[in-house]
Order: sequence, then C-alpha cells, then structure tokens
Amino acid sequence: MKNRQLLLTFIPTIILTGIYGYHFLTGLSPILMMFLAIFTGIVVQILFYLLFQLIRFLFKGVDAFYIVAVLSGLSTLVSLKLFGFGWPNVLYYALAGTALLAVVCLWWFLRTKSLFSLLMVSMGIIGLGYGVYFLANTGTEPYQNDFPKFSMGKGDQTLKEVGVENPASEGNFQVDAFTYGSGNDTKRKEYGGGVRFKTVTVDASLLLPEWKGKKKEWREQFWGFGVTEFPLNGRVYMPKGDGPFPLALIVHGNHSMIDYSDDGYGYLGNLLASRGIITISIDENFVNGHWSGDFRGKEMPVRAWLLLKHLEQWQAWNGAVEHPLSGKVDMDQIILMGHSRGGEAVTIAGGYNRLPFFPDNAKVPFDFNFNIKGIVSIAPTDYRYDRKIVLKDVNYLSLQGSYDSDEASFWGLRPYRRLQFTDSVSRFKAGVYVHHANHGQFNSTWGKSDFGAPMKWLLNLKPLLKAEEQQQVAQVYISAFAESVVKGNDTYLPIFKNSAFAKDWLPDEYVMTHFETSDFVKLVDFEEDIDITTVSDSITVEGHLLDLWKEQGLVTRDKGEQDNNAVLLGWNVADSALADTRPSYEIKSASLFWRDTIQSLQLTIGSDDPKWLKSDTEETKEATDIVGDKKFGYDFSLVLEDSMGHTATIKISDVKNIMPPLKSKFTKFEFLDKDMIGDAWEVQLQTFHIPITKFEKKASGFDPKAVNRIRLLFDQSPKGVVVVDDIGYNPLY
Repeated sequence: MKNRQLLLTFIPTIILTGIYGYHFLTGLSPILMMFLAIFTGIVVQILFYLLFQLIRFLFKGVDAFYIVAVLSGLSTLVSLKLFGFGWPNVLYYALAGTALLAVVCLWWFLRTKSLFSLLMVSMGIIGLGYGVYFLANTGTEPYQNDFPKFSMGKGDQTLKEVGVENPASEGNFQVDAFTYGSGNDTKRKEYGGGVRFKTVTVDASLLLPEWKGKKKEWREQFWGFGVTEFPLNGRVYMPKGDGPFPLALIVHGNHSMIDYSDDGYGYLGNLLASRGIITISIDENFVNGHWSGDFRGKEMPVRAWLLLKHLEQWQAWNGAVEHPLSGKVDMDQIILMGHSRGGEAVTIAGGYNRLPFFPDNAKVPFDFNFNIKGIVSIAPTDYRYDRKIVLKDVNYLSLQGSYDSDEASFWGLRPYRRLQFTDSVSRFKAGVYVHHANHGQFNSTWGKSDFGAPMKWLLNLKPLLKAEEQQQVAQVYISAFAESVVKGNDTYLPIFKNSAFAKDWLPDEYVMTHFETSDFVKLVDFEEDIDITTVSDSITVEGHLLDLWKEQGLVTRDKGEQDNNAVLLGWNVADSALADTRPSYEIKSASLFWRDTIQSLQLTIGSDDPKWLKSDTEETKEATDIVGDKKFGYDFSLVLEDSMGHTATIKISDVKNIMPPLKSKFTKFEFLDKDMIGDAWEVQLQTFHIPITKFEKKASGFDPKAVNRIRLLFDQSPKGVVVVDDIGYNPLY
C-alpha cells in the first residue's frame, strides 16, 4: 500500500520533467529527450527520498514515511524550477503545488475512502485542468482600437491609385537557388556535399576569445569545427541572367544554434531575386546560443566580421574570369540586412567596413571598404556590443513590431538617430513600427512564440498578426527600400513618409513611420542644452497657456533610454475658450528660417499620456478626443508667419492623424508584463512631412520664403499631451 502511495508522488515529476525534456533541444529525438528527462527526474526524486530516509534513520522513532515521500517530491519540483522552468515563482509553485496537493488528496482518498477526500481530489483535478487550459489558450486582445488605421491629406492618392506596382509583387526574373560553403559540414547537407561552390574557412579566434571552456568543448563536438575554421556558408537566391546584379546579404539572430535560422528568409530572398537583386541568407548558427551556453553579445564582432568576409568571397568570385559567378555582381550596389542580433551585426559591419583594424584587437587588420549603399535592421538589438556604432553616409531602414516579446522596444531607432550624412549624396533613413507584429515571424521558421517552451505558454499570442501578414509588411518596405537604394527607383519613397500611401499593399493594421532625407535642415532637436527657451543664438522658444511644457529624454517601456530628447506639451482648455487664448508653442527666429522656396516642413510627433495633466491623474484615461462619432488622436494647428506678419495655417490632420498610444499585452498576466517587459506602451513618434504648397493654398499675402515664426496652436482638441521633436525643413532643388 505504501509503495503504491509513494509511486503517486512521482506523477508531477514525470509530467513536468517530460514536458521540459521534450522541449530541451540537443539534436537528439525529442521523444528520447523526454524519456531521458523523466528518468533523470525519477532518479533525482529517489535520491531525495533516500536522503530523507537517512534523516529519518538519524531520528529513530519518528514515523515519517509520508512526510519523506512528500518532501522528496517537493524537493524535486524545486530543483526543476531552478534548472528547468523559467516561470515566475508564483505561477510555477501555484501549479506545481496544486498538482502535489491533488496527489496528496488522492493518497488520502485511497487510504480513507472518504467523500471529503474525494471532493478535494476533484477540486485539485479541476484546478489543474483549468491551469492547463489557461496555458494552452492563445490569450486575449484587451486593447480594441477604433481610430483609423490609415489617414492622408484631402486629395492625396495611394500609390496603387496612381498606377504604381506593389513592391512586394514578384519581378520578371526567374530565381536560381543554391548554397555555397565549406563542403565539409557534417550536420547540414546543404553546406556539405550539397554546395555548388566551396569556400575557405576563416580564423575568428582573435575576434571571439570567449570561445573557450565548455562552450568550446561542446560546440566543437557538435559542429566538428572550432573558432579557427569558421565556414562561409550561404543560401543564395540568384536572378537568372547575365547581370551584373546588386547584392544583398541577410543574417539571422540568436535562435537556438541547432534550430537553424538561415532558411527563414526565403520569402525575402525569392522576392528580391525575382526583382533583380542577388540575395544571400548567411549561416552563422554556430555562434548562436544553446544549452551549452550563450556568448551574451561577446560574439557580436564575429557576426559583423563574417558578413564582410562573405563580401570578400563574392568580390573574389566576381573578379575571377573563369568562375561561373564572374561579372554577376555589381559590387557598387550592396545592401546588408539583419534580424535581431543580426540587425545589430549589420550596423557593426557598416562601422567596421571603413576601419583599418579591428577596434577591439589591432592584431586583426581590416581592409574591406565595400560600397555598402544600404543597411536594414529588423527588430534589432542595439546594446549587445559595448560600442555605439555611428553609421555615416549610408541609407538605413529599421522595422519593429509592437508585440515583440524578445526586443520589446524600437532599438533600431537609436542607430537611426546616430546616423550622420556628411556629403552631398542624396540618401535617406527610415523606421517602420508595425502594431501586433512580434519578433519571430520576420523569420518564417521561428514562429509565433518569441520564447521557447515552457515560457512560451505564458505569452499572449491571440493579438498577433498572421505570419504571412507580418512578412507582407517586411516585403513591401524592404523591397521599396532596395528599389530606391540599389536601383535608383524613388517611386516608393512616399510610403516611408506615410504608410497610407501603401495601404492597398499592407494588412489592415496600424503602421507608423519615420523618414528623413540627407538634405533635411534641422531647426530644433532639443538636444543642445537644458534651457527650454533657447535653441541657438538666433532661435528662441516661447510657450503660452500650456499645462505642461518640459524637455526630457524619452524612455522605453522598461525605463531604458531611447537616446532621444524631445519636448512634452500639454493643454487643457474649455470648449468655449476664445481662439486668441488657445495654448501655443512658438519657435521664433531673429532672421528668416529659410530664404528660398522649400519643398516641405517636417516635424516628429507622438501622443503621450494624459496623466501628465493636473486634471487627469488616472493612468487608464485614453489619450483620445471624441470628434463626431469617431475617435481620433490629438490634433492641433500648425501656423507659419512671415516677416510681414502674414500667416498660413493647416491642421496636422490635413497630412495624417497623430496616432494615439498603441498598447500591447505580451503575456496572459498583467503582472508578468510589468515584471518581465515593462509598461503596456512607450512613446512612439512618427514624422510629418507637410508640403509648403499646403500652406500657400491657405492664405493670401503669405510669403513662404520669408518665414520667421512657427507656431503649434492647440485649438483642435480641448486637451491632450503630445511629444514633439526634430522640427525642420527640406529644401527644394
């Protein structure tokens, strides 16, 4: 009887170790790993049982059989929490405790056959059932937004309406897919005997001194090679034709090293190749994290350096007269693309490209100097490498999802802001923020869950875009970027200014954009000093009747730094207030802001929380204003005044709407969101590009060449809080 009751205590251990073992990737069969984990769990519990039996022996006379049995099971569950389940304590122990309580009640029922014990067993089983159901459920969408997803000015037309082809549509080239690599890969046939072209290996030992200890031992045992012989493996999507063709490299991020990531960008490779761009998905899985260890960002230089070594290989093939790839590549038209840590790697590669030596060890000479025209970072990190890379004179694009559980903030905007244009060549930088997009679905093999099991069962997956929708956004914007950067086709640039121009090609979703060209002249950026009334010797700032006026650094949802200062402006007035008493924010110049006709005025705007207002202390109040029967974001007027006092006024909504905060619920528990990720939203700005012609049509006598005052007049919404940054203009050539 006692033995049977003892065996019951093994049930939670068997279930939990089985779950953990099945999802513990080692390269062996998941079923085999499940049984190995169950066996290990049983052995551990037996050892605990024997330990407590020893304690019992030391305290003779105490009948502790049942206590020993329960303690052995409990100790096993605690050990499993420490080494297997990364769940928060309250969730894990609630579920494990319920399971253990159910087992104890079952033992009690078998011993006493009482109705009360049967009731307790039933309640325990119901509790466990609900817990399993809750974890298996995909989650909920708690934030229903009913403001318009796309907005544009009166009379504006989408690109499709004016006859422009969808950049995500298949091009005219047939695609030839093949691989190249060492030819000796024992784990992956496509880089072993399946390669079309063989490559040399490269010695990365001075760039990755962390390749040592158990990480070195276990990785080399698995892969069959070490840091001195890293392979140059690539998956090629080649347009059929004579060429030369532009070249694009894309590299994955830090997924499990044995759950290969490089085949997850075929949807981009096939598209770009069909449109005449050679695209290669680079294999760097051998430096990814695994149960054998994660390099914790110390491998970032290698991720970047390997990309440049691949470019060296393509340059060699392109210049070898007798090689089949001779003359196929236009080495003056190169784009680097990366996802996650790969998204940071491409910015590092852009920084390394012009250097004479590896900055972390001058024993490694650099001699790359490739003509990298564009960099694309998809849901990137920007903190793994301990240097802040400042890109110069390159086009840049970054994409980010609002439901990215892995990289929950738009880190790609930090290199965007650091990027410098120092010459007269026309370039641009852009950012695209996609609501309900996650981290993994930008790679077609990573899936909806940004965490692995068992953590992924805590994620709220219901609000997510479908994989094909998320990849559709990536195709539209990355293809449009490539068309401009390496093919000189600027037809698609309006979609970076306002996503509404691409709404016929995008899913029905909120998409916010940043866009700045290299000729942008910045008047105010709030980075210069702590005096909120001055900008420069000739430009000053005044605020009138504002409830809130302050400059501060913007923070991420987890209170990190966005590396950007902006001004916060809040107002709250009665509907009956006279127009001349409306709150305003004014930028004045002692001279003219510009002396020639300009193309457009540009400023960056985002919504902020109304809790900043004295009268709105509840954080739950929505940052929206009711207009008619629809909800819109905040709106205000923009007034230009010339040196003669003539004014021209438009509403911000004449261009597009200011987007209210886009909130996210990452997990199934609000307290987990707060503990693991941070706030439900963070300030996201978007650029507004206002053609000067819109002002010219609004007023007579106004001279658009003689503007010396720019006024933000808060006369459209009775109250609100906005964040404003980077006010300036684009010249007209």
